[in-house]
Amino acid sequence: MELRPHIAVENVSFGYTKKLVLEDINLHINAGEIVTLLGPNGCGKSTLIKIVLRLLRPAYGSVFLNGVNIADLSLKTIAREMAYVPQIHRSTFPYSVIDIVLMGRIPHKTFFYRYSDEDMAIAQDALESLSISHLAERPYTELSGGERQLTVLARAIAQGARTLIMDEPASGLDYGNQLRLLEQIINLSRQGYTFVKSTHSPEHALWVADRAIMIKDGVIVADGKCDDIVNSENLFHLYNAKVDVMRINGSLWVCAPQAICGCSQ
Repeated sequence: MELRPHIAVENVSFGYTKKLVLEDINLHINAGEIVTLLGPNGCGKSTLIKIVLRLLRPAYGSVFLNGVNIADLSLKTIAREMAYVPQIHRSTFPYSVIDIVLMGRIPHKTFFYRYSDEDMAIAQDALESLSISHLAERPYTELSGGERQLTVLARAIAQGARTLIMDEPASGLDYGNQLRLLEQIINLSRQGYTFVKSTHSPEHALWVADRAIMIKDGVIVADGKCDDIVNSENLFHLYNAKVDVMRINGSLWVCAPQAICGCSQ
C-alpha cells in the first residue's frame, strides 16, 4: 500500500493580481524529509510557503496535511502540526528569550490563559535542545542575528509541531551562524522533524537536504535528490549564472567559475 504523503500540494495556482505567481504546483513531502526550495527572487518560494501554512488561499488547487484539506482545518490545528520560522525576526519590545519561546505554546491555549509549569518546562527543554539555555533571561532585542534565529527555532519546537516551515532562515546571518543553524536542522531531523525551507544558497541544499525543489517563474522546473539535480546545468537555468558543481573528497560543492575564484578541479 502506498504511503500517504505528510504534505501534498495539488494543482495549486495563485496570483496577487491577474498575473499568476504560482502555476499548477504539484509536490508531495514525506514525514521526516528535509526539503529545500531553490529559486531566484520573485519565483514564488515565499508564496508557496504561505499557502502551505494556510496564510494565503490558492486561487486553484488544494493543500493536504496528512490527507486532510487544510481549508477544513483551523489555524490553531495547523499550528499544532506545522510551525513557521521566518527570516531573522525583529521585535520592538524587549521580551526575554524565554517569553519569546513561551509564545509557541499559544496554539495549545484557550483565549484566556496563563502559562503552566508544563509550558515552562517545554520552553526550557526547547532552549536546552538548541544549547541556548544561557540566553533565557536575555532581552531578545539584544541578541545577535544567529541567537535570534535559534530563539525563533526554539519557539517553533516549543509549539509542539513536528514540521518546521522555514523561509530563508539563514538570510542575513554571518557564515558561522549559518553553519550553526544548519547543524541544528540536521540534529532535529535526526529526531524525526520534517523541514521545508527556502534558500538562495544551493550549497545549503547539498549540505543538509534530502530533496531540492527548483522553482522559476512560478513553476517547478526540477524536483529530486540534491545530488541528482543540483548541478551546473540546472543552476544556470535557475539563476542564469554559470557556476561549477564539483565533487571534492566525495562531497558536492557549488563554486564560482574558475575565472572568479581561481580554483581548479
